[in-house]
Amino acid sequence: MAKVEPFPFPNEIYPEDWFSRLAREDLFPGDGPIELDLGCGDGSFLARMAQHYPERNFLGVERLLGRVRKVSRKSIMSHSTNVRVLRVDSNYAVGWLLPLGFASRIHFLCPDPWPKKKHANRRQMCRIDFLAALHSLLVDDGELLFMTDDEPYFLEALEAQKGCDFFVREPWEEGDFFYARTDFEEQWLAAGRTMHRLRLRKLPRS
Repeated sequence: MAKVEPFPFPNEIYPEDWFSRLAREDLFPGDGPIELDLGCGDGSFLARMAQHYPERNFLGVERLLGRVRKVSRKSIMSHSTNVRVLRVDSNYAVGWLLPLGFASRIHFLCPDPWPKKKHANRRQMCRIDFLAALHSLLVDDGELLFMTDDEPYFLEALEAQKGCDFFVREPWEEGDFFYARTDFEEQWLAAGRTMHRLRLRKLPRS
C-alpha cells in the first residue's frame, strides 16, 4: 500500500512498506497506461507530457527532495491530475520497489554519463542486469526510450542492447511523435550539442 500526501505536497507517493514492491493501484487509480520517468529532474518533461497526453498517467522517480517538490508545484499549477512522483533512488525503485509489468513506457533521459573509466559500472544503460530489470517493469510490447548528448555513452549503450535478446530497436527520429524536451535537453541543444536517441521495444524473454 502507498498513500498520496495531501496539500501542500500533492502527488507525492509514500510507500508504507519500503521493502516490498508496490501494486499498480498504489500508483494511479483506474487502468489507464502508466509511463515512468526515471530521474525526472524538475518535472518539466513530466508536466509537458501530462498536458499533451491527458489520457495517460506519468510517474516520476527522483532522489532529490528539491526536485520532487518542483514536480509537485508544477503539477498543481498546470492542474494535472495524471502526474505523481516518488522520492527514491532509481536503482532501488527499479530493482525492489516498482510493480512488475506496469509501465507502458519507461523514459531514461539525459542521465549522468559517468565519463571516467573507474565509473563505467555506473552507466546503467550499459548493464545487462539493469536492462533486464527495466524489461520486467514493462507491459508486453512496452517501450524503453533513452536519450543522451554523450556519444560514447550512447554507443556503449547501443552495444549493450545488441548483446541482449529481450529488446528490439525501433526507429526514433526527432518529430516522429510528440515528445517533450527535458530541462537538460533544452540547455544542451542551446549549446549546440546533438541528442542521441535509442527506442527499444520489449520482447518476451526466452
